[in-house]
Amino acid sequence: MGAQKSVHAGKAKIDFNVDFTHKLCAALMLHPFRYSDSPLSLIIGSLCIKHPNLFGKSEKLDVLCDKGLSDSSVLIAYRSQWPQGSAQQSYVIQHTISPEIAVHGLPLENFSRSGSGGVNLCRFSAGLDLNEPEREAANSNLSSKTSVKFEHVRPVNDDGRSISRDLHGFPVTCSGRCYDNLAVLKHEFRFAKADDRSVARYNGQMEYGVHLLPKWLGFARFKFVASKGVRLGPAFLLTSLTGGYIGGDIAPYQAFAIGGLGSVRGYGEGAVGSGVSCLVANSELTFPLNETFEGAIFLDYGTEMGSALHVPGNPALRHGKPGTGVGLGYGLRFKSRIGHLQVDYAINAFQQKTVYFGFNSISA
Repeated sequence: MGAQKSVHAGKAKIDFNVDFTHKLCAALMLHPFRYSDSPLSLIIGSLCIKHPNLFGKSEKLDVLCDKGLSDSSVLIAYRSQWPQGSAQQSYVIQHTISPEIAVHGLPLENFSRSGSGGVNLCRFSAGLDLNEPEREAANSNLSSKTSVKFEHVRPVNDDGRSISRDLHGFPVTCSGRCYDNLAVLKHEFRFAKADDRSVARYNGQMEYGVHLLPKWLGFARFKFVASKGVRLGPAFLLTSLTGGYIGGDIAPYQAFAIGGLGSVRGYGEGAVGSGVSCLVANSELTFPLNETFEGAIFLDYGTEMGSALHVPGNPALRHGKPGTGVGLGYGLRFKSRIGHLQVDYAINAFQQKTVYFGFNSISA
């Protein structure tokens, strides 16, 4: 149960979205970070303010505020086009608070769920993004983005107090202090090609942590996602491969986490393991049931390739995570004018069953 409202103020648009559904599903979710008896702690909502032409030259201003039960986010972005129109530059400031479940979470119920490990992350970042325009060819397009940002990461416990070690006394930062500072240079490219029978997508990310000052993190990180979809009569087969590696001076929260929706279904978030490298393969076959419903069967596999011991503090090994996981199952897809509903029923290698629900709204 919730409420949604859009208000136009001149050329600006303000979207309000408030959700009170916590009462219906509280038993299935984590305890809220810094729990409060206040009724406001039960509200899930978002506020979005957009201005399409701030100074009369197509400059865009976006302000987004999101509040969940255990996390919150505030983002301010100012976007403008270069005079030649060759690229779009964005100045972005963001502050987030969220539980760090993927790496420090505790596996529960045969690894099908992840519980809080008492570590939460407060992140503040400010930087510049440069978006190159898409270059289109026959049935394909290529785009890229380069960004430079400063990031300040401060781990806190469930009471909101700064910490430098987890509940077992192992470090949660790289610097050894109650915070980490990072200067990050990132480049990302995306390539897509499609025709009547197939679609292919490739995404690559390269990040470099610049060691500007003592105890600032210096690292190199690479990640790729390759997917291929083929139509088989009325059915559609989609396969994808995700991999990555990070090296240098890193904190535990920077490790690649495996498990959960979008990774290996049947496991909780990060319940398969975490490491400085990873490899995840997904295959899904969807087939129409009628005009609005589709059925799906899927198989997921993920591994940290024996790299968990290289993560500072060895959080995955200390929590007994297997390091390799297989999940399979079936699902239902429902498409409507307001959005797409996805329901997946998955079973992991420990015969534990999990149901996932997802909904993607379609904005006007």
